[in-house]
Amino acid sequence: QVQLVESGGGSVQGGGSLRLFCAASGFTGGTYSMAWFRQAPGKEREAVAVIDTSGRKNYADSVKGRFTISADNYKNHLYLEMSALNPDDTALYICAAHCLRGQGLGCVFGYWGQGTQVTVS
Repeated sequence: QVQLVESGGGSVQGGGSLRLFCAASGFTGGTYSMAWFRQAPGKEREAVAVIDTSGRKNYADSVKGRFTISADNYKNHLYLEMSALNPDDTALYICAAHCLRGQGLGCVFGYWGQGTQVTVS
């Protein structure tokens, strides 16, 4: 059974930084595209950053230059370094894995975590 468990969220002042971590387990071999999504209250879930099995990365325009996605492919662990945070970044950040169709930020993912809350004041 595939599980994705996020950690690293918290409360931070504007301009601050956070590092999110997603531990994936239950994959039966191979590597998978992985991504970070976020969902703010009253808003639709949006793709923040995606990394595919070749290491290619795609970012939402709103986070380019501030967020960095990285992965440990052997462990299927995923990270998101976030800097220069602002209140618009406040959201539940959710880890996703295994792109079923599409590519980049348009991937439809098959596995989802529960999320970790990031609050910027």
